[in-house]
Amino acid sequence: MRKVAVSAGVLLASVASVASAQSNVTLYGVADVGVEFATHVPSASSNGSNALRVSSGNMSTSRWGMRGTEDLGAGLKALFELESGISLDTGNQNGANGKLFDRVALVGLASKDLGTVTLGRQATLVYDVGLQLDPMAFAPRYSLYRNDDAIAGRADNSIKYRIKVGGVTASAFYSFARTGAGEIPGNPKVDREMSGALTYDAGNLSVGVVYDQSQGATVGTADQTDRRVLTGATYDFGNIKAFAGYRWLNGNVSSTAPARSNLYWAGARYSPTGPVTLSGAIYYTDDRHSGADPLMFVASADYAFSKRTDAYLNLGFTRNKDGSQLGLVGYNSRTGTPTSVVPGKNQFGAVMGLRHKF
Repeated sequence: MRKVAVSAGVLLASVASVASAQSNVTLYGVADVGVEFATHVPSASSNGSNALRVSSGNMSTSRWGMRGTEDLGAGLKALFELESGISLDTGNQNGANGKLFDRVALVGLASKDLGTVTLGRQATLVYDVGLQLDPMAFAPRYSLYRNDDAIAGRADNSIKYRIKVGGVTASAFYSFARTGAGEIPGNPKVDREMSGALTYDAGNLSVGVVYDQSQGATVGTADQTDRRVLTGATYDFGNIKAFAGYRWLNGNVSSTAPARSNLYWAGARYSPTGPVTLSGAIYYTDDRHSGADPLMFVASADYAFSKRTDAYLNLGFTRNKDGSQLGLVGYNSRTGTPTSVVPGKNQFGAVMGLRHKF
């Protein structure tokens, strides 16, 4: 009996070892919080005052998540990812519309030869391409996507496919109901989003282009469409990486940006030998329907104590006119309720904080 027990134990240990080798799950996250000063911030008691506040998610959104893969053999693997945002200043869940996993909730299959397909709530292709082209790497404050929130979009009920051949990566994306309202039988256009993208990496040069189209979220607005084209390039000179990009928008669904506009940006990231990284960027929106052409300047200094922990100082300035509302934490509709800056007022901001990755 003792020999049988020992043999069974060895067998179980062998099975566990094989299972462990074939699959893995990783817990990860980012904790980012700082202190921010900003001018001309509206409130219930004033039409614009200076604000001093603790702010969560400045260089990176504070979040936690799990991701994993399982080797299915023959070059095929299963994968999943769940990711949730956190407001580190309050400890509250930061989910959109109360979603637990507001940032990512997907499962998929990946093949070395046939590409990767994922289903669930996931980042759009505008996000995927734009992230690589922004000098500030989509910092939640003072970055590219604050000039057009849709650039950092995520969509429910979506399918994404990606395949890489040499230096070229081709992607396709389709959401049956992007905002989570749910698919409506007989009305496939309601809340639909679809896009396609191409990126090319050749040594120090990277270029990308994406087309995205989204429909209104109700039966009455299903024929209203926002169309975006985003393109740009980066070039790595060694210690300096240069960025330039352009986004075209024409539509009547979104209220977070002008219905027709051109957004231009350029910047650089300087990483000398040592723990310091310096970044700078300029973002300019050309509103084709008015003279409200806001401009944003950003400068950033980051000091890495280690691979996981760093401290940063970001400075920003937005220039507004003709009622535009570009704040350092968001671009609001000219006719909507201001939340980040008084309409037509310029804004200066500075945020100093600490970030830890695990």
